[in-house]
Amino acid sequence: MTEIKASRMASEAFAAGFPLRDVVLRELERRWPAGATGVEEVCRDALLPPGKLFRPCLLLASAQAVGGDPMKALPAAIAAEYGHVASLIHDDIIDADTVRRGRPAAHRKYGADEALIAGDLLFFSVFEGLAECRDRGIPAERVVDAVGAIARAGTDLGRGQSLEARLTGSRVFEVGQYLEMVRLKTAALFRAACEIGGILGGGGPSALAALVSYANHLGVAFQVHDDLLPYISDTDSAGKAAASDIRNGRPVLPVILAHRESGDAARRSILDCLSGHGDPTEALAVLGAILRTSGAIDASLALADRHTRAAVVALEALPAGEGRDLLAEFAVRAPAAAPEAGSDARARTAAATGGDRLG
Repeated sequence: MTEIKASRMASEAFAAGFPLRDVVLRELERRWPAGATGVEEVCRDALLPPGKLFRPCLLLASAQAVGGDPMKALPAAIAAEYGHVASLIHDDIIDADTVRRGRPAAHRKYGADEALIAGDLLFFSVFEGLAECRDRGIPAERVVDAVGAIARAGTDLGRGQSLEARLTGSRVFEVGQYLEMVRLKTAALFRAACEIGGILGGGGPSALAALVSYANHLGVAFQVHDDLLPYISDTDSAGKAAASDIRNGRPVLPVILAHRESGDAARRSILDCLSGHGDPTEALAVLGAILRTSGAIDASLALADRHTRAAVVALEALPAGEGRDLLAEFAVRAPAAAPEAGSDARARTAAATGGDRLG
């Protein structure tokens, strides 16, 4: 068994065994029983079987970390998954990606019109889930604050998607713009999950600021590892992700860093690979070689490690307890332990954080 395959098995076990995940999964299955028709069928097919349910679990752990009852926030946790899945449905339409979680993407199976409507339905269901928290005893003023948080996240998500669209195919290779795109897009729903969990759990301003900082750093670490998967993994899904990036000319951190550190010939090769005109498999091989020789993979891992450490440090403002421990464990494990990530990436994160919990 290769190290990468062993790592994949270990990380799948982590994702499946993350505390609170089973609670979220059972609630999703209760709310979306089999036999749905129409747009509800499209929604259910996109939601179940689920992904790793990281955002709902982050919301519940954040509520617990500030001293709240996570079960009172369960409808909001379900709402966090709605928002995430809705964004994926729309992303797949924009990127013309045909596969999601090993299954046909919603627009591929049901058509773009039905998929767009399903995404919209799930986005509005987010607000319904937040409102439902009042029925579980959460004060109305907290629910109002949570609505504000998800509205800000939605605005950021839209801005991030727009920035990514402008950068895609633009041949602009700037780390600063990449990080801004990640802050707005990838980190938005992590940020919303943690902030809303903190709000509904009764956290004060300093606790909420800590959770937002944690989520921002987590979002960067998560996205960087996701960008690296095609170049450190031998799985089919990683290859498909790379094909999408190459086909769309999407800027990802390792390629941006390789372009910055390479000479003219390698830069021309990078531009040729991202033109979308050649064979994506050949382009992936060429890019992989350039990334390795330029040091871009190591540099990307180092940046992700710095953000992982910063995420854990941000949690020091929260009271000690199981919720804070869960968030810290998540920051160390989840980004580098995505199912396709290689063991080398996981080992680097463990070393950077001074822990051995990735084993």
